[in-house]
Amino acid sequence: MTTPVLADALGLIDDCRHPGPESALGTTWRLATDRVMGGVSEARMAKREIDGRSALCLDGRVSLENNGGFVQMHLDLSADHGPVDASAFDGIRLIVRGDGADYNLHLKTPATTRPWQSYRATFPTDRHWREQRLPFAAFEPYRLDAALDPSQLKRLGIVAIGRAMAADVCIAEIAFYAD
Repeated sequence: MTTPVLADALGLIDDCRHPGPESALGTTWRLATDRVMGGVSEARMAKREIDGRSALCLDGRVSLENNGGFVQMHLDLSADHGPVDASAFDGIRLIVRGDGADYNLHLKTPATTRPWQSYRATFPTDRHWREQRLPFAAFEPYRLDAALDPSQLKRLGIVAIGRAMAADVCIAEIAFYAD
């Protein structure tokens, strides 16, 4: 199977200007919580205008009850759910703001065959829009042995995970970047 190169040579994934949950790639942002495995965490995902920027926001409550512990908004990187080749880039850039908590960016590839597997990097937030650059080398494999292969990216997710917390994080832009 060949892997398509990201259509936008500038690496844009989403600038949150499209109506509803549609991304600049034409794929749809989706909400997921630990309720899929019996948890009780709650979340909402919505487009908002914040400080003159269009944003996609995730807010809710992460609970560790019933072996739970996550809320997320995630996006397939191609309409056919196949892998995207981002090997020409160095990592992922976010324009993000939040409540001062740390959040995760999770990546999925064909190597992540189980729902709990991912490649994870953490980023901080505060009440101001900030650019966060997460190099591919910063993504740690979680519950798998294979190293991240940026030529095989399938999905990304903005995630509040692992501790009881109120989640409030917004992105105004997400893109691949090259130094």
